[in-house]
Amino acid sequence: MGIKSSMLSNVENTRQSLASKNIHVCVVGIGRIGLPTALSFANYGLETTGVDVNDKLIEMINTGRYPLKDEPGFDTIFDNVRKNKKLNATKDIQQALSKSELIILSLPTPMDDKNIPDYSALLTVARSLNNFIKSGTVIVVESTVEPGFVENELTPLIEGDGSRIKCGMDFSVAACPETANPGEILDDFKKLPRVIGAIDKITTEIVSEIYKHVFNVEIVKMPNCRTANAVKLTTNVFRDVNIAFINELAILFEKLDIDIMTVLQAASKKYNFQVHYPGAGVGGPCLPVNSYQMLNSAKKFNDSITLKIIENARQINESMPEHVIDLLSDALNEIGKSIKGSTIGLLGASYKPNVKDIQLSPIYQIIKKLETVNAKIKIYDPYFKSENIFSHKTEDNFLDSITNTDAAVIITAHKEFHNIDPTLFVEKMTSPVIVDTRGMIDAHAAKKAGIIFRGIGRGGL
Repeated sequence: MGIKSSMLSNVENTRQSLASKNIHVCVVGIGRIGLPTALSFANYGLETTGVDVNDKLIEMINTGRYPLKDEPGFDTIFDNVRKNKKLNATKDIQQALSKSELIILSLPTPMDDKNIPDYSALLTVARSLNNFIKSGTVIVVESTVEPGFVENELTPLIEGDGSRIKCGMDFSVAACPETANPGEILDDFKKLPRVIGAIDKITTEIVSEIYKHVFNVEIVKMPNCRTANAVKLTTNVFRDVNIAFINELAILFEKLDIDIMTVLQAASKKYNFQVHYPGAGVGGPCLPVNSYQMLNSAKKFNDSITLKIIENARQINESMPEHVIDLLSDALNEIGKSIKGSTIGLLGASYKPNVKDIQLSPIYQIIKKLETVNAKIKIYDPYFKSENIFSHKTEDNFLDSITNTDAAVIITAHKEFHNIDPTLFVEKMTSPVIVDTRGMIDAHAAKKAGIIFRGIGRGGL
C-alpha cells in the first residue's frame, strides 16, 4: 500500500507532475552537496526551497551570490535558476516543509571525538518533519548513514507517536545516498548512476522516476533503504582500505629502496588492478567517517562481528601524519638540523586537491606534531589565502610560504603545486629540504637541483 492520494502517490501521477513542473521541492541542508542538488531540481524547472541554519549562506543565495566557487559549472546554473525564480533559501523550515511534496535531506553526518557517527542534525530535522510535513510527502535521505538508520531511527522519529502521521500511509521514505566527488559534482551528477531504495516498491519507483528525469542517469533500484546505504559505505570503505594497503606498502618500499610510483605505474597495466596512491592521510567528510560508520554498525552485534581489515586500515591511515614527521626529521638530520625550532612550510591544507575544505585534513595532525617540538609553521593553500586555519594565519602566496624555511612539506596535490620548478626551493629556502607526500615533485630533478628529498614510498631514487 502506498501513501495517500497525491501527486506522488504513484508513478503515473509523478510523471504528470514532472511534465507540468508541479512538484515543490525542499532540500534541507544546502552545503557542498545539498546546494548542487537543489540547483539541479530547480534547473529542471521545479520550484525549490533550500533550508539551512547558516545565515550567511542563505543571504548569499537570496542575493544572487554563488557560494561554491570550487564547484565549476553550477555558477551558470545558479544564475539561471535565480533569474527564473526557481530557487530560494530560508531558515524557516516550517514554511518550506508545509508547501513541499518532495523533501530531500542532505545534512552532514560527521563523527564525534570518539569516532562515533553523529546523526544529530538528521534527528533534529526528523522532529520538524513530524510537526510540519503535509500528507502525501515523499522524503529522500541523501545523507550518508549506516544501514538500518533510516528504517530504525529516522522514520520512527518522523512518525512520532503515530497519532498524526504514519509512514506508508501519510508519507513515504527513500534513500538515495549521494556519491558526488567534491570539485567534480556537476560531472558526477551527469554520469554517475543513482542508487535508490525505499520503504516499499511503489516509493522506489516514484523516486526513481523523479531522479531519472532530473539527473538523466542510470537508476539502480535497491530492495530497501538499508541496502542502498550499504552500497554507499561499501564503495567508500573500499577506497579507505585500499589507500591504507598502499600506504603500508609505501613504508616498506622506502626500506627496500623501491619507488612506489614506479611500482604503481607498472601495476596499473594489469587489467584488474585499481590504482590508489599513498599520502599524508585520508581526510574529508566521507572516507574516514564511512569506515567508522561501518565499524559502528558491527559494534551493535556485541563482538560477534569484528571488521579487522577496516579497523587496521583506519589505524594505518591515521598514522601517516606521524610518518610524514619522521621523513621530515630524517631529511633535516641529513644536513645536521633538528626539526625542533625549524621553520617548516606546509603546502596544501585541504583534505583533497582543488577544493576549499579542511574537514579531517591530515594537515591538522601534522601541525599538532610540529607544535609539540616548537617548530615555526608557515602554511600556504591557494583556497585559503590569508585565512586563519587551525590557529595559524596562512600565507598569501606560494613563494612567501617557502621563503627562509628550513623545510617544506607538500600535503595536498593542488593544481598549483604540479610541476613546480625545483630551483625555486633552492633559491628561496634557507635549506632546500622537501617532503613530498603526494608525488608532485620530480624526485630526480629535485635531487639534481640540490634538494634533500623525501617522499612517501619513494625509495630507490
